[in-house]
Amino acid sequence: MSLGRALVVDDEKPLARIVGSYLEREGFEVFVTYDGESAIELAKNERPHLIVLDIMLPGLDGIEVCKKLREFTDAYILMLTARDDPADKVIALSTGADDYLVKPFSSKELVARAHAMLRRPRGPRGLHAPAWERLTTGELVLDAHARRAELDGRVIQMTRTEYDILELLVRADGAVVTREEIIAAIRGGDWFGDPQMIDAHVARLRGKLHDPARDSRFILTVRGVGYQWGGDH
Repeated sequence: MSLGRALVVDDEKPLARIVGSYLEREGFEVFVTYDGESAIELAKNERPHLIVLDIMLPGLDGIEVCKKLREFTDAYILMLTARDDPADKVIALSTGADDYLVKPFSSKELVARAHAMLRRPRGPRGLHAPAWERLTTGELVLDAHARRAELDGRVIQMTRTEYDILELLVRADGAVVTREEIIAAIRGGDWFGDPQMIDAHVARLRGKLHDPARDSRFILTVRGVGYQWGGDH
């Protein structure tokens, strides 16, 4: 049984083929390409559920590819980085990637990350939202069934991870949610990164809500702990 479609993008052809073979053995239908332009076209045509994307691509690099992908797909994006550098990780996440993996990596780790992403429910884990439910707070409306957010009548384009974080904070209704609680809600026990990854996702989400950290009316930072929903106050 297929686990879904996966797109592997890496200009190191042997590595790309190896990664593709790992995923094929796990039950994915795999598409492999070696440059950014063809990756975008394949993603449009094949609609993958998971995209494994290298940052260092010739021509259109992985960061630009990720930005363009986020214009039309909410597929899970696992970014491959050559350096274990926090700055690289933040850049990858801030452009819309859901997770990152540092080269060299083991086949077990890659497969575990892929399974962890696809095991995630369509909504935040443990919330049990009715399919019809709409959450309203000020000018923000969340449609739990469509996993869509609207602010002042404008649809906000966001990744699945960003939506999960937003819905979790709204449902907490002003209670402080720690980074670890956010991780548990949206990833369960399948977490391989560090809690500061959540900060990068929140920063991107704030940008989409036009909600700067220094003068936030929606997502408030509780220093050293986590975040809370401030509504529209």
